[in-house]
Amino acid sequence: MLHVFGGILVFGGCLVVDRILKVLRLGLDKVVEILHPNRASVPKVEVREKLAQMYKTTPDLVFAYGFQCHFGGGRSTGFALIYDTADFAKKFEPKYRLLRQTGTKAEKSGRKQRKERKNRQKKVRGTKKTKVAAGKK
Repeated sequence: MLHVFGGILVFGGCLVVDRILKVLRLGLDKVVEILHPNRASVPKVEVREKLAQMYKTTPDLVFAYGFQCHFGGGRSTGFALIYDTADFAKKFEPKYRLLRQTGTKAEKSGRKQRKERKNRQKKVRGTKKTKVAAGKK
């Protein structure tokens, strides 16, 4: 599928619909190809908006990643996933991609707390480690 948006050509690769994960996968190998002559690269926010427009969804459900500019310029390729709902996106997307998309910072506990938790976990084995990591409630 080829779409032209303000000097940018967007090729959506082969479309794979995964009903188990409730996601549209844009291809498996090359996926999304963007031609952007006279521009160094295209921001991911812009790519998400264009893909959302192409597939009639909202940009917050489109997860674009792994984009690389090709030598010589003017062309980039990457991957994209389009989820049915935000709940499915939160359930199946890796945490780091969710944080990148929303622009929030991950909460980090204090250094001493992390070290104490690590040392408590070393004293137990197996599934009990998660209980120790959760702490007292």
